[in-house]
Amino acid sequence: MRILKIQTLRGPNYWSIRRHKLIVMRLDLETLAETPSNEIPGFYEGLVEALPSLEGHYCSPGCRGGFLMRVKEGTMMGHIVEHVALELQELAGMHVGFGRTRETATPGIFQVVIEYLNEEAGRYAGRAAVRLCQSIVDRGRYPKAELEQDIQDLQDLWRESSLGPSTEAIVKEAEKRGIPWMQLSARFLIQLGYGVNQKRMQATMTSKTGILGVELACDKEATKRILAAAGAPVPRGTVINFLDDLEEAIEYVGGYPIVIKPLDGNHGRGITIDIRSWDEAEAAYEAARQVSRSIIVERYYVGRDHRVLVVDGKVVAVAERVPAHVVGDGRSTIADLIEETNKDPNRGEGHDNILTKIELDRNSYQLLERQGFTLNSVPPKGTICYLRATANLSTGGSAVDRTDEIHPETVWLAQRVVKIIGLDIAGLDVVTTDISRPLREVDAVIVEVNAAPGFRMHVAPSQGIPRNVAGAVMDMLFPSEQSSRIPILSVTGTNGKTTTTRLLAHIYKQTGKVVGYTTTDGTYIGEYLVESGDNTGPQSAHLILEDPTVEVAVLETARGGILRSGLGFETANVGVVLNVAADHLGIGDIDTIDQLANLKSVVAEAVFPDGYAVLNADDHRVAAMAERTKANIAYFTMNPDSELVRKHVQKRGVAAVYENGYLSIVKGDWTHRIERAENIPLTMGGRAPFMIANALAASLAAFVQNVTIEQIRGGLKTFRASVSQTPGRMNLFNLGNYHALVDYAHNPASYEAVGSFVRNWTTGQRIGVIGGPGDRRDEDFVTLGKLSADIFDYIIVKEDDDTRGRPRGSAAGLIIKGITQVNPDCRYESILDETAAINKALDMAPDNSLVVILPESVNRAIKLIKMRGLVKEEVQQQNTSTTIVDSQNGVTSSVINTLL
Repeated sequence: MRILKIQTLRGPNYWSIRRHKLIVMRLDLETLAETPSNEIPGFYEGLVEALPSLEGHYCSPGCRGGFLMRVKEGTMMGHIVEHVALELQELAGMHVGFGRTRETATPGIFQVVIEYLNEEAGRYAGRAAVRLCQSIVDRGRYPKAELEQDIQDLQDLWRESSLGPSTEAIVKEAEKRGIPWMQLSARFLIQLGYGVNQKRMQATMTSKTGILGVELACDKEATKRILAAAGAPVPRGTVINFLDDLEEAIEYVGGYPIVIKPLDGNHGRGITIDIRSWDEAEAAYEAARQVSRSIIVERYYVGRDHRVLVVDGKVVAVAERVPAHVVGDGRSTIADLIEETNKDPNRGEGHDNILTKIELDRNSYQLLERQGFTLNSVPPKGTICYLRATANLSTGGSAVDRTDEIHPETVWLAQRVVKIIGLDIAGLDVVTTDISRPLREVDAVIVEVNAAPGFRMHVAPSQGIPRNVAGAVMDMLFPSEQSSRIPILSVTGTNGKTTTTRLLAHIYKQTGKVVGYTTTDGTYIGEYLVESGDNTGPQSAHLILEDPTVEVAVLETARGGILRSGLGFETANVGVVLNVAADHLGIGDIDTIDQLANLKSVVAEAVFPDGYAVLNADDHRVAAMAERTKANIAYFTMNPDSELVRKHVQKRGVAAVYENGYLSIVKGDWTHRIERAENIPLTMGGRAPFMIANALAASLAAFVQNVTIEQIRGGLKTFRASVSQTPGRMNLFNLGNYHALVDYAHNPASYEAVGSFVRNWTTGQRIGVIGGPGDRRDEDFVTLGKLSADIFDYIIVKEDDDTRGRPRGSAAGLIIKGITQVNPDCRYESILDETAAINKALDMAPDNSLVVILPESVNRAIKLIKMRGLVKEEVQQQNTSTTIVDSQNGVTSSVINTLL
């Protein structure tokens, strides 16, 4: 077997709307293409020996052991690889269950789809599954050592990609509340929400966290002085920078026992407590110097360590932190007890798990000695042997929830202290013998105030009730009345996507909001180009959704991006599907128009239930998508007699209809006439039916998002098919004696659309410069030739500079074949170079003629036209004398009679 390609999907996709995280592996079964599993000697036995846990896979039989039944009876290797890849992830602790396997149009080549939690682990699992199955085919077994290494590698990948317990808690709470999130590209930043409504987090610091508060909290001595001045109980202490000052500092705090710690440390690094001698003090000083130049010397206070978590001015959780320790059993040495304790599956490296594995350092050995133990000691049963003096979870400590026990006065004090420091989220370290009593009664102190406190001890305490502290963070960042999202309007279809996206963005600009939009020409925010290029995939969508100035996102969504990575968002407010026609067939294993329709229906399906799928009622494949989406439906149609739309409107549905020369919105028993088509520049005087359809779709998408009729009308009347607003989309140039039209038509449906306009050119000869992308099917080029013969009086056939692997001249030959099949007498010539072909057409154009250029490079074509000297780009102007009839002034009876 051979893996041909592996793709990672991260959003709603062709395989699943709900399961976004999928690996798609294109697998060539090679010699196993015709061999089911029951015909491979020893395969079943070898697979069960390697992965007996596959017994838990139900598969199509719908019962435990169902998959293994299929293997025993005979199933194809692609299907087996799917299940093995899922099981490998399960064994590594990643719970996944979704998979699909489908044979492609190429015999022996399968698409194997598996769910993942971590991208790298998912890709690894796919490769390992192929390796495992091939080994069993070749040798009858898969070595146990190799399987164990695979599982270890998967666990390592999973651990390395972990967000950390605090961030994980916040992300899970966001998902529970329907708040979208994404990882940003720097400094471990997490974005919650989209666009102008977004908030950012780094660990437990938020976009509301003040830098002054963080700086103050990081300076432990300054924090102590501020709190002491405010009357809060804090340890007596001082800061030194030299060992020579240590003795005097010890005397200043009142003598032993003392605490020595770095001025700006965290996670317990460099801290030594309960120091009782000069030798211990010297060693502690050197340990603290490894972390900070300045050293804090404080009086040591007897008591238990507590962490009080304050979020948005309120105490939300309290945990007692217990230092790392073991409990004697009367048989085992302390070293054995540590080893056994670290086997707890809840303990891991660093902050990966609920608890951290216990590791010993200099302080640990000193603490054991003080308790009268060594690592080889066997403590009596029930005896607690402390291994750390500090109670940080990161050094192996554990946590006990004490939220319900804290005294009200201490709650008040903690909330006041955090306001004094100036933090939105803070963790107070309190040393007290009894958290249920006021601090002053038990000589307790606030040792530190921590910015970016960890949540692990609160969300997963070793004992007690887990506290939803992430919920308090979400409440602070997104109060009940504040949305985390911005409107997302996604546009797809075979033709018209870019024009409709630009028009919809332009209409939305009439509301005064900042619109971010992506197109095949580039990514824009407001009036400005952010990034040029064909930006219709998820990466460009993320650019818009990550921008904090964007209030509305209008996203052109092409087939390629959906296939490669899925949608760049989870759910949209509006999904527009313009049409589905033959284009790009045979690419990416999309071989039929029905498969292409299924792919594009992802845009209609990934819409909120209270959102709208805006569908073309005149395209039966698009109209059928209404059955696949849970969203509301809104149809647009060029046919005022559409039976589908009539029934939809009778049920109080909404639609956009072209009737009696008007673009109208119809809902229930009323009609809004927006504007006459001839007064909308984009429609070129009403002579471009496909542009009218695009305008209907854009108007309807805006209307269902509560954009007013007046704003829609204003957008339609000020948007033009010009180089500035729609480059390569029906750009008409007046060159004096003749005209030139540039359009990026490149498939049969778009040729027909352009032809509907060109056929109305009756003042002179119609010359076409035509071609198509080299990766299309042979029959597609023949069709382009047939269509061109019916549209133009003279044809120049050219080819793209990038033939996309097709031999030079092959595409042109197929187009000419189509031309001659329709009209053997048609006048044509072949000039493969696009620049030469365009110049030839412009040179030969007679008076009053129209030269239609369908280029590979729109910019190059426009540049060649402008080099001709004085050129005027023509756009259709609206007829200002036209009277607009809308629902406020009355409704024409013809519309009511037709639709109702």
